[in-house]
Amino acid sequence: MPSSPDITRMDWPAYSPDLNPMEHVWDMLGRRIAARQSPPTCLPELRRALLDEWCNIPQDQIDNLILSMPRRCKACIASSGRHTPY
Repeated sequence: MPSSPDITRMDWPAYSPDLNPMEHVWDMLGRRIAARQSPPTCLPELRRALLDEWCNIPQDQIDNLILSMPRRCKACIASSGRHTPY
């Protein structure tokens, strides 16, 4: 990371949960792929299946995930960065 007098570098907290919403989207994709009638058996099939499922994730699920972030952050702070129900 480039150094700058305006940026204070912080050590990575020992109990830092992943609050990246994209991780939850990857989980959604994985579950959707696993639930398919015939799962992909090669990389080109997997690529196609991922693209199909990506396009079919309902927008309300993405919206709910984004809207849940303040609640997730508060839970993380309340638990001092340890396990949360998310």
